Amino acid sequence: MKRNSKRKKKKLSKLLVMLTIVLQIIAASFVSCLLVFYGPFPTARKFVVGTAMSSFKHQYIARLFLSDSQISQIVNSGVTNQVNTEQNISDIKVDNYSDSGIERYDINGSKFKGYLLVIKNPLRVKVGYSNELTKQGERTSDIAKDHKAVAAINGGGFGDKSDSGTLWTGTGAYPTGFVFSNGSLIYKDVTDTAPLSVIALDSEGKMIVGNHSINELKKLNVSEAIAFGPTLVVNGKAAFSGDGGQGITARTAIGQRRDGSILLLVVDGRRINMPGATLHDLQKIMLDYGAYNAANLDGGSSTTMYYNGSVINNPCDPLGERTVATAIYVEPQ
Repeated sequence: MKRNSKRKKKKLSKLLVMLTIVLQIIAASFVSCLLVFYGPFPTARKFVVGTAMSSFKHQYIARLFLSDSQISQIVNSGVTNQVNTEQNISDIKVDNYSDSGIERYDINGSKFKGYLLVIKNPLRVKVGYSNELTKQGERTSDIAKDHKAVAAINGGGFGDKSDSGTLWTGTGAYPTGFVFSNGSLIYKDVTDTAPLSVIALDSEGKMIVGNHSINELKKLNVSEAIAFGPTLVVNGKAAFSGDGGQGITARTAIGQRRDGSILLLVVDGRRINMPGATLHDLQKIMLDYGAYNAANLDGGSSTTMYYNGSVINNPCDPLGERTVATAIYVEPQ
């Protein structure tokens, strides 16, 4: 009996020690978060908030500690001299409709590794979406395979809805904003007059960026569209100066040259030796490769590029390629 009693006391003592350690770790983590979000460390706060807000999956980290107005102020602190120039869509002169070429470029930066595809014929570029939309998402590569696509990147933001209707990041069942595909409005969670930052393609394959409502896009004869941003390049010029205000992470973007060629870009990140890119980094790559208009897409764990039958980048989600609501894919010729 005494031996059993001693063993029980020993086990209880070990459990208490472990519990104490766990509580200390939790307390230390909480204090660290308070220091980052409320302490005298503006650079660290800007980095953490910006990185969290760059992907729908991790926005809760910032929202646990800060209000939407505080987050907006921090994120926008990295954006200076924002350009409000109206896009000149007529400047795009598509002359590649008969060109089936796709070019691939590997991009090596000091903090990231990227991949860029140049799609000569813009009419091959389409918006795809999960075949179980409003139920669950689908991997970018699977959306590509559904359409026998030769290439694809992940698209816009997404979430799931609880029983109360609250949107939260999960499997990618619900896109945010709206989705146009092959000339049809597939999904919306906003009114037809609400302007959102968009990436769209009209019936001629010309890319539209900036803030537009569903009604405006219909008037522009849009065939493909998703809601996301921010805009990186407008009329061949940087849409903002500064780092972009959204930290460093894995990223996805799309652009178009004046000749109509579409640029699909992903940048890997969220690793110790490869943290990723800022919005300014994306902007610079797009300008370097001739983008006349360009915009940011959902990044972080969602960042994926599929090409010639396989995923060619390294998605940073611990479980590998994650499920999403939408993707931008390239039809077979």
